[in-house]
Amino acid sequence: MMRLPWFEYRAPGSVAEAAQILAGEGPSAQPIAGGTDLLPNMKRRHQVPATLVSLRKLKELKRVSNGTGLRLGSGLTLSEVTAVAAVKERYRGLYQAAMQVATPHLRNMGTLGGNLCLDTRCTYYNQNYEWRKAIDFCMKIDGDICWVATASKRCLAVSSTDTAPALMSLGAKVRLVSASGEREVALADLYRNDGIDYLTRKHGEIVTEVVLPQNEGWTSTYWKLRRRGSFDFPLLGVAAAVKRAGDGTVEDARLVLGAVSSHPLTIQVKSLLVGQKATDEIIEKVGELAESRAKPMDNTDMDLRWRKHVVADFVGYALRELRGDDMSATRMRIARQAL
Repeated sequence: MMRLPWFEYRAPGSVAEAAQILAGEGPSAQPIAGGTDLLPNMKRRHQVPATLVSLRKLKELKRVSNGTGLRLGSGLTLSEVTAVAAVKERYRGLYQAAMQVATPHLRNMGTLGGNLCLDTRCTYYNQNYEWRKAIDFCMKIDGDICWVATASKRCLAVSSTDTAPALMSLGAKVRLVSASGEREVALADLYRNDGIDYLTRKHGEIVTEVVLPQNEGWTSTYWKLRRRGSFDFPLLGVAAAVKRAGDGTVEDARLVLGAVSSHPLTIQVKSLLVGQKATDEIIEKVGELAESRAKPMDNTDMDLRWRKHVVADFVGYALRELRGDDMSATRMRIARQAL
């Protein structure tokens, strides 16, 4: 049985108080909301914080507000996110991504902010302490070698968040609050292509809110590959958003891949799509471009060459769905849900 290490638990009454505690305690303190990622990591001794600062009951992080766009508190559970009518109606890609995270039980606990800050994953890292010690520790924690690619000078652990690619394709921003102030950054700027130092969020900063633009005229979607139809982390995530004119011509487009890099990977597709209609030929070219940019590593489930090859297929599914094709049968086969 893997047991949690000893820690002090603090339950502040506001975001400001939580930020002050994190600043006062220093790097030995970590925020916790749902704990669906952090607590298993603590049992495996990936993180051993001396103090946990609970954000779960902070009403400030549960707000949903409409304006020119939509603001979602980071403390909303993923189930609560999918229950927001505006998410399902106007930001379909986010709805589909949140609905495919883990199981209903975990979606009832895990939060939007927690999923955005999800630790990077790797076959050689996501093991218990004794297993990792037996093969010698990897560079992500306690060691100095990457077992995925022993000549690599950086950690290649993979980004496995579902909501981040979807939100990036929607042009989302995040609000960060600390004891020294607050800032708002594009969600894409929250991530680094580094399996260890994968967030630009500074210690003591709390992700408090996700800010979505109005996105008038945009449609979005999210497709996820995993071995099982529920529970598993993504082996590939494809988030696509397209703005079209009345005649179907693409005016703007965004494509973001998950689980093929240490950060959500943006694919620049405007040169292929903008000013064009999404014909089968154009969609095939976009899929080929995405496949060429994807660099999955042998640090998760299934063969990496096959995972790279199916990128083009999944991009095709996404763009055909946005074009208006009936993809329900394919969606049910892959996601086991209608979505």
